[in-house]
Amino acid sequence: MKTRIFKNFKILFILLFTSLTYAKNYDIKALGADASGKVKCTQLINKTIELASNEGGGTLYFPSGTYFTGAITLKSNITIYLEAGATLKFSPDFKDYLPFQNVRYEGVFMNTFKPLLNAYKAENISIKGEGTLEGNGFAWWEEAKRINAEIKDKKTIVNPTDLQKKWSQENEGLKVEAYYENTLKTQFFRPPFIQFLECNKIKIEGVKIQNSPFWTINPVGCDDISIHGVTIFNPSKDPHGINTDGINPSSCSNVRISDCFISVGDDCITIKSGRDFHGRDYGKACENITITNCVMLAGHGGVVIGSEMSGGVKNVAISNCVFDGTDAGIRMKSARGRGGVVENIMISNIVMRNISRNAFTFDLFYDRESKVEVVTERTPIFRNIHINNVTGREINKAGVINGIEEMPINELSFSNITMEAKEGFSANLASNLAFNNVDIATQKGAAFEFSKCENLVLNDVKSKMPLVNQPIVKLTDCKSILVNNCFQKVKVDVFVESVNSEVIQGNNFLSLVTKAFKFDGK
Repeated sequence: MKTRIFKNFKILFILLFTSLTYAKNYDIKALGADASGKVKCTQLINKTIELASNEGGGTLYFPSGTYFTGAITLKSNITIYLEAGATLKFSPDFKDYLPFQNVRYEGVFMNTFKPLLNAYKAENISIKGEGTLEGNGFAWWEEAKRINAEIKDKKTIVNPTDLQKKWSQENEGLKVEAYYENTLKTQFFRPPFIQFLECNKIKIEGVKIQNSPFWTINPVGCDDISIHGVTIFNPSKDPHGINTDGINPSSCSNVRISDCFISVGDDCITIKSGRDFHGRDYGKACENITITNCVMLAGHGGVVIGSEMSGGVKNVAISNCVFDGTDAGIRMKSARGRGGVVENIMISNIVMRNISRNAFTFDLFYDRESKVEVVTERTPIFRNIHINNVTGREINKAGVINGIEEMPINELSFSNITMEAKEGFSANLASNLAFNNVDIATQKGAAFEFSKCENLVLNDVKSKMPLVNQPIVKLTDCKSILVNNCFQKVKVDVFVESVNSEVIQGNNFLSLVTKAFKFDGK
């Protein structure tokens, strides 16, 4: 019996030892890190990561306190754990993010400052806990503001800093499209807070992230990402917090974003895949993305796709989100020259309030005006996008759809939408649009206005607050339009006003309408 007990104890000891070997905790404070936030512990943190990596991995544990640091490079099987009351505070000294390394900045690969938290070709890396990541972005924002003012005033950099000279030396010969060359003139590119490049199995959970120098969470070319229960706060008004997007997966696959609270100085969540030929050459779409149960306050857009989408974006599901105070709600943007296909997008169960621009935007004229081109790899494509179950109040404009002549936006549907807005929906150059059970109340103009659209289905559309002398639907130069099953419950002068458009009508109940259909002014 004693022999058996001894053997069982030995087996238990071996299992426990093995478990401890591969799940070792490294208490940064116990290892000598200053917890007052006054002395940098960059070297200690990075050396501990190297040590843990060499031993198979482990957790760097940050107990309550403030830890001052420069750039941190994560390795495979490493977890950063911040206890409640712990703050990892990053240095505002730009030199703490040298040497330059390969970073994707706005969809273009270049050599520039290290992201505050970075990794390359690592796997199974995590950032967890109830603590705070403080980006100390104010110094970066002020320098960017100073440089942009100099370029605006003098059209160039007259006396570049040593760091700007270094950027020019390390990026000699960097090619971009002509319209983006002005951006390169700054020679100063703020780092993302978190950029993991070509990594797998990433988890970011529970932490608060604030005051990012640039984009906040920006995985690039990664697979299997979970971002859960994260709070992101960056100042929302210029000049502070410029371009401080919340979560920007770029050319990533299998991404889950859930239960996050975001208030930032640019887009809250943006899905990207590279800019122009840089994105097409990298050739990796952003795909298989879910975004759910998130609340988004200040920001240019709630959930945005583009404008850097040249590698393509596909298979995206957005659900159960609240946008309250963002400039836009759902926004998809691109332009001629970008190329790339955005397709297979499903959006459902969204609540919007206090949207200062458009609740919905689908725009292929983002950034610049351009001329019609032959369809090539430079041609952007938006197709197979479906939106249902949305309610909105205090909206500036319900929606804008802008296609291009050589590639109209295609297969876009809206179902079960109720919205109160100053202006309604407008669409130009789109095909195979469908509006089902959509009620738009406006303060100005028609609830629905379409020009140069084809194969449009308007099924059970209406307005609970129609305007005097304004139609509910206005059509100009449209083909193959079906107006069906419409029941206008409130009196209105004209339901459909059509100019040079082909309209089929059926099963409508419009007894409260003075003139149901007005064709070419008659």
